[in-house]
Amino acid sequence: MPQPTNAPSKARAPFPAEADLHTWAAELDVVGAKLAPRFERSEPRQRVLAYLTGLLSNAERKNSWQLAELAGEDSPDGMQRLLSTAHWDADAVRDDLVAYVLEHLADPQAVLVLDETGFVKKGVKSVGVAPQYCGAVGKIANCQIGVFLAYATTAGPVLLDRELYLPKAWTEDAERRAEAGAPAQVSARPKPALGQALLQRAFAAGVQAAWVTADSVYGSVYALRHFLEEREQPFVLAVPSTQRVGLMDKAAQVVASWPQEAWERLSAGEGSQGPRWYDWACMSMPWRDAPEGMTHFLLARRSVSQPEEVAYYFVFGPTDVTLPQLALVAGTRWQVEQAFELAKGEVGLDEYEVRTWTGWYRHVTLALFALAYLTVVRLHAQRAQRLQQGRQGGRTNRKQQART
Repeated sequence: MPQPTNAPSKARAPFPAEADLHTWAAELDVVGAKLAPRFERSEPRQRVLAYLTGLLSNAERKNSWQLAELAGEDSPDGMQRLLSTAHWDADAVRDDLVAYVLEHLADPQAVLVLDETGFVKKGVKSVGVAPQYCGAVGKIANCQIGVFLAYATTAGPVLLDRELYLPKAWTEDAERRAEAGAPAQVSARPKPALGQALLQRAFAAGVQAAWVTADSVYGSVYALRHFLEEREQPFVLAVPSTQRVGLMDKAAQVVASWPQEAWERLSAGEGSQGPRWYDWACMSMPWRDAPEGMTHFLLARRSVSQPEEVAYYFVFGPTDVTLPQLALVAGTRWQVEQAFELAKGEVGLDEYEVRTWTGWYRHVTLALFALAYLTVVRLHAQRAQRLQQGRQGGRTNRKQQART
């Protein structure tokens, strides 16, 4: 998803207040215990916890050199081994991450969001690197592209899963793939296929969500929409203006025929500067059969300041869904940008210095775990604060009653 090139500098993870240190340390111990069975030897078992601790620190850069220094090690060799040759399975740790999120943040009203983000790189050796559009800088750049699945809850967004996209230049160059450690059985898969694989894994792991949403890179692909419909999974997926609506006209032509009274000004949710207002309209479009109680809709979002800017969405959901509900679901897609910003700014998602397939998946998976940990401890802190405020309010009320 495009981002402005003059994006603000990355925020760093705030060091916890002294009163919160016990909560942070205790929860990190929980994470360490959860990951321990994935490591056969004590050295990588201890080092992975040190790596996570470093990702959560205020270090200026979160590469192997910096993380090793924070861990009191003389060289980055140990951290580099953790990401390269140590014996552990990043996918198994990913499964632990999903279980951890479900344990602490499960929300049946959550929204699953598919999106991608770029990692700008120099040279040609890093696996998957190529000149391609990079949302992080808003233009074509030499970068890697990762496809991610976000889980947007009331506690905030986390990232559940990841896949590295391999451009055609890589899938057709066996020698280059072998040098970067990309498995020979990994075929050329477009981004929507990678996104569908992420959703399949999430559903298989027991992740439940009220809706799935994504931009038009994913929403325009019939196979992905059909996959979700077969599961009777509601979705709000962006499509291009040229998308055919069944056997009818293109989406832009259909929406242009709607009467003015079909439009309603609604918020797509809170942004950094308050509610994000747009004009919205929606019409039932039963272009194919749907299960009882479900139907298809065409949803449109029009800019208030520039009415010529219209976005289009295919919707599959309950027949009684309301336009305000759909506006909020569509607006939830921006939470994945918040998740990327937090992951890059606070836990070093993009600060790795690895070139191989294994190294990329290991660093990124640990960064996603660190982000989930941050979300969980912040939720604990918020609950504790509310509990404390409730107790203080109760004491104040009792004192006032005693005076009267």
